[in-house]
Amino acid sequence: MKAYYKILLLPLLAVFVFTGCGKDWLEESPTTAVSAGSATSSTENLYLVINGIHRLLYERQGSNGRGGLSAMMIQNDALGEDLVMTAQANGWWISMASWNDHTSATDADLRHGWRVMYKVINNANIIIDGADGADGPEADRDIALGQAYAYRAFAHFFLVQRHAERYDWNGGNDQAGIPIVLTPTQEGLPRSSVEEVYVQINSDLDQAITLLDGYSRFNKSHINQAVALGLKARVALVQGNWSEAADFAQRAREGFDLMSRDEYQSGFNDYAVDEWMWGSHYNEVQGSVFTNFGAWMSRNFSSSNIRGNPKAIYSVLYEQIPESDVRSLIFSATGEHENLPAGYEISSAHARFPYTSQKFLSYSTGDSRGDVPYMRAAEMYLIEAEAKARMGEGGAEALLPLAVARDPEYTLSTNTGEDLIDEILLQRRWELWGEGFRFLDLKRLNMALDRTDQMGIETNHNPSLLNGLMTVPADDPRWVWLIPQDEINANPNLSQN
Repeated sequence: MKAYYKILLLPLLAVFVFTGCGKDWLEESPTTAVSAGSATSSTENLYLVINGIHRLLYERQGSNGRGGLSAMMIQNDALGEDLVMTAQANGWWISMASWNDHTSATDADLRHGWRVMYKVINNANIIIDGADGADGPEADRDIALGQAYAYRAFAHFFLVQRHAERYDWNGGNDQAGIPIVLTPTQEGLPRSSVEEVYVQINSDLDQAITLLDGYSRFNKSHINQAVALGLKARVALVQGNWSEAADFAQRAREGFDLMSRDEYQSGFNDYAVDEWMWGSHYNEVQGSVFTNFGAWMSRNFSSSNIRGNPKAIYSVLYEQIPESDVRSLIFSATGEHENLPAGYEISSAHARFPYTSQKFLSYSTGDSRGDVPYMRAAEMYLIEAEAKARMGEGGAEALLPLAVARDPEYTLSTNTGEDLIDEILLQRRWELWGEGFRFLDLKRLNMALDRTDQMGIETNHNPSLLNGLMTVPADDPRWVWLIPQDEINANPNLSQN
């Protein structure tokens, strides 16, 4: 990573911009920057660094298809079975869906996530390393520090799930993980074990939860204690720490009401909705029209990718959603989209395919903006339900509030054991479609990829479009992303997967 840090550390500090911090004056200067030398001189500048980190989650990183975390969300779902590429269009995401990109060490899309997440880590480290010397109120310093610890944990967690073998609930996780970077350094570090990475992730999240206690954020782009608790729940679920997962998920979702049926069908583009816990918002001068999440995943924006390759839900998954469930209404089985929300439209140039999504809608056919969901209360209900089901206590009851909110005809499940777990996991697929979870879920559950016909339902995946990639066994080495070759070349302490 030595060469990587030489290239990226200082340029990043030159582009910190305001994205809505907890101070009124931040809203008045959306393009102010801070130099490397003054990044930690005051608590106000610490907030600038936090805002710059958040901007990394959605800004363009070299090409239209590399828009920070929002692009990585699409990658994670393209690798699964539930997001369907309907046609070639301009070619974006097809290679990823064919499992070609993350298995090529020189691929730019593989490199994208590694570089962005280590940018996040390195700049979080700038805050953690220098916050004690920043002038300003201690409470403000704690807020910046708490968010920095949460971001550092989030980035390490994301990377270790991709670039290492899955965490084994039975223990013995001494397999090679990723480099743990805890200082703003140019030194090329070796890979720590997966277990060591998770120890550090949990330590950082514990710090964040403590430091963010009582923080009332200005908007949902900022990480507060609820988001840190939600991240802790995610980590505990991956590690198989069921009691912790259930507890942290329940605590995280307190105060966040589930969406109404009308809200659920309104386009998933407003992070002010009560259920959203964390997300990104583009104002009029931010984002990039062909990079934004809505430029790829909305149904209505008029881009060559969306017109030609509207994203669809896996037919086998869709056909299992009850008609009374609102989640059946955010997809169009016919592809004609007869029930788009008022104020939205698609043109005659937009191709029609069965099972296409209208879950995500951009502001208009000419404006690709729309808020991006990173965490919602629904996920916390699902984590709590799965964890309790695996413990054999209260899983059905934990699922009930979410299931009833989505389907008024749903009744308390009588399933138990593996049947209940399977029901909860199916609900998870319906609920979190398109939000970047599927590849990581398949991997943590040690499940095979299967895009073929199932349950007597014909698949809508096109094998010829995907180079025939329809199944991948659970034990296939391709579940582990390669490390970018640039990093291997620059750091003699790194070993390749």
